Amino acid sequence: MLRKMKKFEYFEPSTLEEAFSLLNKYDGEIKVLGGGTDLLVAMKERELTPPYIMNIKGIPGLDYIKYEEKGDLRIGALTTIRTIETSKVIREKFSVLAQAAGLLGSIQVRNRATIGGNLCNAAPSAETAPALIGLKAKMKLVSSKGERVVPLEEFFVGPGVTVLKKGEILSEIIVPFSPSYTKGVYIKYSPRKAMDIAVVGVAVVATLSTEEKVWEDVNIVLGAVAPTPLRARKAEEALRGKKISEDLVEKAGQLAYEEVCPISDVRASDDYRKEMVKVLVEKAIREISELKES
Repeated sequence: MLRKMKKFEYFEPSTLEEAFSLLNKYDGEIKVLGGGTDLLVAMKERELTPPYIMNIKGIPGLDYIKYEEKGDLRIGALTTIRTIETSKVIREKFSVLAQAAGLLGSIQVRNRATIGGNLCNAAPSAETAPALIGLKAKMKLVSSKGERVVPLEEFFVGPGVTVLKKGEILSEIIVPFSPSYTKGVYIKYSPRKAMDIAVVGVAVVATLSTEEKVWEDVNIVLGAVAPTPLRARKAEEALRGKKISEDLVEKAGQLAYEEVCPISDVRASDDYRKEMVKVLVEKAIREISELKES
């Protein structure tokens, strides 16, 4: 059945100040549009019916990738997923993020979707969230009252809900410097690969010692298995400070399995998701450690 969007009032601010004013005026009733790949679909399906839409694409200075050698990576909120996927510096220095970006939807979607939109949509299955949390990313939030920086891990409250306050906009994602001996892997399972949203997404980011290949630090982040991206902290602790063996790989996979409590829906049962967490965590650890699957 063909559905029509409900009527809404449309705004295109050209400055952040105009955007702040609109957010404050229509608090709770206005939706921010970046790439529109999530919002417009939800509106067509009548899942969302906002009376006001604010397109921030015309605001200059929010589309960039900046990196200084041995410094932070800074990504403007309006940077497209395709730009992140193909960025030379991200592919070389933060490859887990480029890997995750390349698994989001089709190339047409990636050319429109923005990193800010993907994160602010707060979908439990958002591809970029586990990779960025694994990289210890932070979110720069700005408003007419100033700015604040929030760890991405603390940004999500629940499905579709974030810590953004009245009048705030995400302006930048900050990824701290990763030493050259940090490795990361993002693995997504979905029936049609990138074309579908993730049934399970797993990001593992590990900092290895230069000589013994001991895992000095590790973040294991799971997507689509909880209301928000989830750290598998018991599995992390089992690996931290250790040289990886096959027994340790299986132990970490089992611990991750025990830490999740996903839902069942039309895409997968809770039991299936739990099993896939175990399989994918083990696979990611093996890839980073260059172990062959037994």
